[in-house]
Amino acid sequence: MQTYDFIIVGSGSAGSVLADRLSASGRFSVLVLEAGGTDRRFYVQMPLGYGKTFFDPAVNWNYKAEPDPGLAGNTDHWPRGKLLGGSSSINAMVWIRGAREDFDAWRAAGNPGWGYDDLLPAFKALEDNQAGADTWRGTGGPLHVTDCSEAVHPLTKRYLAAGQQAGLPLNPDFNGAAQEGVGIYQISTRNGRRMSAARAFLRPAMKRANVRVEMNALATRVLFEGKRAVGVEYLQNGETKTARAGREVILSGGSVNSPQLLQLSGIGPSALLGGLGIPVLHANENVGAHLQDHVGINYTFKGRLPTLNQTLRPWWGKLLVGMQYILTRSGPLSLSMNNAGGFFRTDPAATRPNMQLYFQAFSTVIPKSGERPILTPDPWPGFSIGLSNCRPSSRGEIMIRSSNPRDYPKIVANAYSTNADVEEMLAAVKFVRKIASMPAMAEIIEEEVLPGPSITSDADLIQDFRKRSGTVYHPVSTCRMGPNPSRAVVDPRLKVHGLEGLRVIDASIFPDNITGNTNAASIMTGWKGAELVLEDQK
Repeated sequence: MQTYDFIIVGSGSAGSVLADRLSASGRFSVLVLEAGGTDRRFYVQMPLGYGKTFFDPAVNWNYKAEPDPGLAGNTDHWPRGKLLGGSSSINAMVWIRGAREDFDAWRAAGNPGWGYDDLLPAFKALEDNQAGADTWRGTGGPLHVTDCSEAVHPLTKRYLAAGQQAGLPLNPDFNGAAQEGVGIYQISTRNGRRMSAARAFLRPAMKRANVRVEMNALATRVLFEGKRAVGVEYLQNGETKTARAGREVILSGGSVNSPQLLQLSGIGPSALLGGLGIPVLHANENVGAHLQDHVGINYTFKGRLPTLNQTLRPWWGKLLVGMQYILTRSGPLSLSMNNAGGFFRTDPAATRPNMQLYFQAFSTVIPKSGERPILTPDPWPGFSIGLSNCRPSSRGEIMIRSSNPRDYPKIVANAYSTNADVEEMLAAVKFVRKIASMPAMAEIIEEEVLPGPSITSDADLIQDFRKRSGTVYHPVSTCRMGPNPSRAVVDPRLKVHGLEGLRVIDASIFPDNITGNTNAASIMTGWKGAELVLEDQK
């Protein structure tokens, strides 16, 4: 059995950063265990290729949530990355940090060092922003962020104009001075290729002699001597193997896999573990609890002007954009499907936005089985204005079903389970229609296709968004951070309460969800977490 200074479970958004930062000095040896395989795949590297990875078991865990009463009984599809780079290798690449108030609330909840002013240096240091450096933006960091303002579909300008006509300011940078308004999204790509955490951080680290990455290695439990984590047991090629950690074991499996591994290791709700025959090493009711997620819906319109549907649907269009991408690394395939978006408040008295907008210059009303139909849009000129809630009050949980590490855990999202979440979503979908009714958009809209003009009453609108909403893939808080062991899983230094030599460093530690996409904050958590680990080494 080999011994390493650090064992990192998961090579995703946070784990990749940890591998890079902990090995950089050459002082420490690092083992990374990744349940999936390589990220060197065409549809992973091509930005719009994530439509192909949406259901692909070769790179995706393909989790399913439990049937959800809040979603009209629907069973939601939960893609999670199962490859180098984790979900940063299959996500939509929108680069949003979150609101200043989000992180200040984390600090105010008893987590020193996690306020916005504390974290801004980390965000700036890890970033190489094409738009240039300023008070809020960094250049020269490992992760390149692309400014898409020159590349978006022409229809995007009409969306931005309509948003302004509806009362929102034009925002040139959602990660700048303020978050509210409409604008064009920056994305984590470089030269037309996805800039995953693996590409930015893990690949450079893998060139070092003190880093070892084991792929297709499913961690099955953390090994302990007393209350101290000393290693990890894992399955690889049908064999059970073990590796020893001289300093720390770090779980970076994300909001599904980190609580699952803790529970399999005897750390979690005592009744659950006892009922499954798992000896309780350390009881903590918070492991897997407090699940928060963003839930979204699209309003889709038939237009009078060409959209990407006319380019991406016919065979000759696919051929043209394919040639454009291969020869110049540009065009629709080099972008996210979300060209633009924004943030707004459903209550003017609120201090920060509670809703996020997405604009897509194509539509996929007619589904195609087996893939997310990004590359097979509708046969008419369509586009969508989508939205998702930012900080819903509904809470769910992720709990193991059995002691078998191969069994997927039970994901209970509890979407729209509070009146507050239903009321804000009702106000939000009405605002989407308001944007669509503004002159800049109304003059080019033939008809609203989904949900359609017959859906007008509050009851019908609520029924519609319950039926058609789904996760936007931002689960957090299942190993949440906090100073009080009775309410949290890790402390503000990301050490698991009540145990030694064990940390969780990924999006599962978020005390609350953030205003926007979670990937940038997950990568920042890896960066900040590495600083904390290194500070604590004697």
